[in-house]
Amino acid sequence: MDLQQIKNRFAIIGNTPSLNHALNIATQVANTDLSVLINGESGVGKEVFSQIIHALSARKHNSFIAVNCGAIPEGTIDSELFGHEKGSFTGAVDSRKGYFETVNGGTIFLDEIGEMPLGTQARLLRVLEAGEYIRVGSSKVQKTDVRVIAATNKELIERAQSGRFREDLYYRLNTVPIRVPSLRDRKEDIPLLFRKFVSDFSDKYKSTPVQLDEEAKNVLINYPWPGNVRELKNIAEQISVLSTDKILNGNKLKSFLPEHNYSRMPMLAGGAGGVSQTEFANEREILYKLFFDMKKDVNELKKMFFDILQNPSVVQRTPAFNNDSSFNEINTHQNVLSNNNQSVILHQGNNTTQIHQHEDVEESLSIVDKEKELILKALKKHRGKRKDASLDLGISERTLYRKLKEYDIED
Repeated sequence: MDLQQIKNRFAIIGNTPSLNHALNIATQVANTDLSVLINGESGVGKEVFSQIIHALSARKHNSFIAVNCGAIPEGTIDSELFGHEKGSFTGAVDSRKGYFETVNGGTIFLDEIGEMPLGTQARLLRVLEAGEYIRVGSSKVQKTDVRVIAATNKELIERAQSGRFREDLYYRLNTVPIRVPSLRDRKEDIPLLFRKFVSDFSDKYKSTPVQLDEEAKNVLINYPWPGNVRELKNIAEQISVLSTDKILNGNKLKSFLPEHNYSRMPMLAGGAGGVSQTEFANEREILYKLFFDMKKDVNELKKMFFDILQNPSVVQRTPAFNNDSSFNEINTHQNVLSNNNQSVILHQGNNTTQIHQHEDVEESLSIVDKEKELILKALKKHRGKRKDASLDLGISERTLYRKLKEYDIED
């Protein structure tokens, strides 16, 4: 089956080299049993690639199941994947088979693998390495023959380096990586996709297909599409239903496009190209950057202050200091009484102030410590109300619950 036949079969539209490259890898690896890790932003169509791999494999007549790891609560994901025995936990009134048992001989697609809890990751690693698993509440080892295809919109190697994802599991899953390009990297495909979507919706809603003039096409192509193909499809449906004009100009099209505020994320100066947006993919990276820069700024201010104390002439040479009354008190009557640089004694009238030498104190930069500290502060602020605390922290209540268990915090 050639590339165009695959596109027709799975309704894939586009001819950009990056898309064709990803499809070629998927077709080449399909007839093997190698693990595949599909990388790509949310909404690019990662699940379609897993379906292509399964449909072109020797397992195509067996079961295929897609599991969203981020949508299953941490307390039940082990049971969902590996099954459980009767009475193994509250509510386990009967024994239950997990996906790795029911899909034996087929393919399981684990979407949002980066959200999988560390304990579950250890169980999954055993499945990948030995084809073995144990039901929750059981001691009997069971065998399974399931091909695992995983997908993520996170940079798993970064999560592995920060201890949030098992490094051995990452390398085991990443046997064959496939990167699905974002819609921003497929600009020439955007008009084709839009035309296909509005045609489908005109058939669905029995209406005339909407068309775009040249100005509107440029607006469509240059919009950043943070939601990728999924967002484009939603916009096409809105236009098909709500637009009274069947030929849209640029201004009309803009009225359907949401205004994204890109300044909400902190931007820090980096190298020649600046800092990549992926560095701020989650709250831990943001907190780390902020704490690190705060420490750096404080140390620089301390150093500046003590340089002024030891060199009073600097004050006189700097107009900015002379205009500030707080610095005018540091004048030529200051005397450095200690020659060993261990302390500085200031004489101002009858008052004597001793300031010890500035030392850079290395505070903890552990992301885990800072995150735990913020969680405790938020819980104290909201008197233990998890919902309010999670809103204040900017995370979901489910994520907060997982953090409480992870850090053994009793709220």
